[in-house]
Amino acid sequence: METSLRLGGESKSLRIHAKEKFPLSSNFLFQAHGEIDTSIAAPSYLAILMRGYFPELSAKIGVGVHYDDKKQLGYTLRGKKSFPLTSNGLVGVNIKGLLLTDQEYDVKEKLGAVELSWSIFNFRRNQDVRLKVGYEMLHKMPYFQVRENNWTINAFLDGKWNLRYDL
Repeated sequence: METSLRLGGESKSLRIHAKEKFPLSSNFLFQAHGEIDTSIAAPSYLAILMRGYFPELSAKIGVGVHYDDKKQLGYTLRGKKSFPLTSNGLVGVNIKGLLLTDQEYDVKEKLGAVELSWSIFNFRRNQDVRLKVGYEMLHKMPYFQVRENNWTINAFLDGKWNLRYDL
């Protein structure tokens, strides 16, 4: 099970996030994940997804169901397409999208982004770094991400940020 501590985002509270992946075949898996918000000592998000990986296309797709802290059930559709810019795949462009709906399939949130990603292995001894610079197209918002081994920080031009530590 993958577990992380997350701070920031909409709730501005510390959340404990857990995710488990169950392989169904070489290219498909079933994923369950959820969060407990420590400020209210209760689950704030639960989701199950069927995820498909298509290495020949450098693409991923996921469909599933989610339940949030507003006691609302909804549906999730996400996709990502990568375009490597170097032969080793360490520099590339990603195009990704997310669509969240309610039970009646009314759109609650949609996101679309394009990002430049650069992975640096052994930046220092036993230290891997990934840098991303992106643009969220629907909200017209630039953002960046720095990931160093277990730490990830995301920052947006409007001043919003979040921090994650993978246990």
